[in-house]
Amino acid sequence: MPPSVKFTRDEIIDAALAITRKKGADAVTAREVAKELGVSTRPIFTHYESMEELRRDVRERAKGCYRAYIEHGLDEPIPFLGVGQSYIRFAREEPQLYRLIFLTKPSAGGGGAMEALGLSQDLARASIMRIYHMSAFEADCYFRDLWLVVFSFATMIVADECTLTDEQMSAVLTEVSLAVCKAYKEIPGLPEGAYDRDAIFSQLVGE
Repeated sequence: MPPSVKFTRDEIIDAALAITRKKGADAVTAREVAKELGVSTRPIFTHYESMEELRRDVRERAKGCYRAYIEHGLDEPIPFLGVGQSYIRFAREEPQLYRLIFLTKPSAGGGGAMEALGLSQDLARASIMRIYHMSAFEADCYFRDLWLVVFSFATMIVADECTLTDEQMSAVLTEVSLAVCKAYKEIPGLPEGAYDRDAIFSQLVGE
């Protein structure tokens, strides 16, 4: 009788991640993972009590891939622009992982766009505070506003509905970044919502 083939937990996660990249998260079943590994389903359940547990590990591995893109963006000369461009590149190069992280309804194990926003803020906060001389709260609000723009671009890319070029998207991101940064610096209390909206709009329209 030939010896049984043994696989590590990491190898099983790698196989499930490969399936996710090719077919999407819904395709990660015991049968598909076993097929990817070339074995029966038994080795999978040696390491996992359920497929949901494996899917949580796949999500964490996908987050690690995303984190690497964002950290690369933070090394760019203009970090906020680098992060935005890296986010868009992740959506273009890893559309199924993007769907898993950002477009999958949150479950008991976490997930969803807002959790991913928090992850992104954690990675970018220190850089924004240092470069733009903002508090942690201001940096988080600033990043949130920019992230909402980039999220729109990336989601359109994944849906194959984005007609803008990289240059056009970068130009929009730069415009929004400058506008938000200028507003935060010139309107006290704006991030906290403690400002006179009507007076400020009247002043802007009057000018």
